Amino acid sequence: MPGNFSRYLRAMTSAPSSSRVAIIGGGPAGLMAAEVLSQAGVPVDLYDGMPSVGRKFLLAGVGGMNITHSESYPAFVGRYGGQSDWVASWLRAFDADAVRGWIHGLGIETFVGTSGRVFPTDMKAAPLLRAWLKRLRDAGVVIHTRHRWQGWSADGALQISYPQGELALRPRAVVLALGGGSWARLGSDGAWLPWLQTQGVQVAPLQAANCGFDVVAWTPLLVDKFAGAPLKNVAIGLAGNSMRLGECVITATGIEGSLIYALSSAIREAINLDGAATVHIDLLPSMTVDKIASLLGRPRGANSMAKHLHRQVHIDGVKAALLRELTSKDDFADPQALARAIKALPLTLVKARPIDEAISTAGGVMAAGLDEGLMLKAMPGVFCAGEMLDWEAPTGGYLLTACFASGRWAAQGVLSWLRANTPL
Repeated sequence: MPGNFSRYLRAMTSAPSSSRVAIIGGGPAGLMAAEVLSQAGVPVDLYDGMPSVGRKFLLAGVGGMNITHSESYPAFVGRYGGQSDWVASWLRAFDADAVRGWIHGLGIETFVGTSGRVFPTDMKAAPLLRAWLKRLRDAGVVIHTRHRWQGWSADGALQISYPQGELALRPRAVVLALGGGSWARLGSDGAWLPWLQTQGVQVAPLQAANCGFDVVAWTPLLVDKFAGAPLKNVAIGLAGNSMRLGECVITATGIEGSLIYALSSAIREAINLDGAATVHIDLLPSMTVDKIASLLGRPRGANSMAKHLHRQVHIDGVKAALLRELTSKDDFADPQALARAIKALPLTLVKARPIDEAISTAGGVMAAGLDEGLMLKAMPGVFCAGEMLDWEAPTGGYLLTACFASGRWAAQGVLSWLRANTPL
């Protein structure tokens, strides 16, 4: 048992210096935990190191606030991969339909887009956050901004630094909702990980998720002409996985975008295992390889192969540049070989982009270190929620929905623990 554990346990189970519950982190999971606890009559203090709460939430709403997804529940749960069963335990109590109902209760209407994604009618995050914060303040939640958690003191108190000095807190219970490690400038920096490890908490290393990947090197010509160019109407797959339709973007160092984000978990794990991952790009998903070969086999006369590609199969721009980049000179001149390349162009990826560029992170507090109510087994009275838990999901509303659901689930765990250990 860790050396600090006994001191921490005495601090939490002795007569508390505060009758309040502390929530550390003002993102979706922390705010949702504050809502559930305050509605149950528990006094709540919420601490966040930034000048205002919900900063990453607001950033996620830039260009359209995708709040959840309308697909069937089994398909929805399947988006969480190897952690589907764990995440499902939270979603059963607060699924996508419940998220929409909750938003409507804040006076914000929603609609389902053509992709099945769910958005507020005005597509903005700020009105939703304003309505939510008003509800929390009306319920008595006290929000302390510019208050940064710094771990635990030697005698088990929460250490909080703020502009006027430092606080040592002994709340009745604690909910940690500190996010993962992406977007450090918005407060999600993963600084909490070593503090939990020193307390004996089981933590998986943080890794980039929903991220771009690097190639060994593009040629200067490709970078100069096509870095930032969208690659539209393509399908991409990793060996052993089905091809996915969508679009992505060529970058100066590799490739990123929604289609790559959807595959990022599998790509990252392949790189972790083998040092590289090869994806195959279908540049013409609507056409068979035989049809492409037949069209490219037509006489081209004095036309270059690039001109022939444009006239026969409408490949030009960044798609033609990728073919040049990733096929040999001989294959580019051979209609049969070129047709096969168009349908399965191999692109080797060698490294994920840095965590701070990622939309989210994988890793964090492992399920084995938590009880069913998301309380740390090593630290009774301390609960965890949100992206700091060891799960991941693709973009499309899945990240936010699980953060909301885990915040509610952790708050219910707090209520159960308080009822069992101290009078309400």
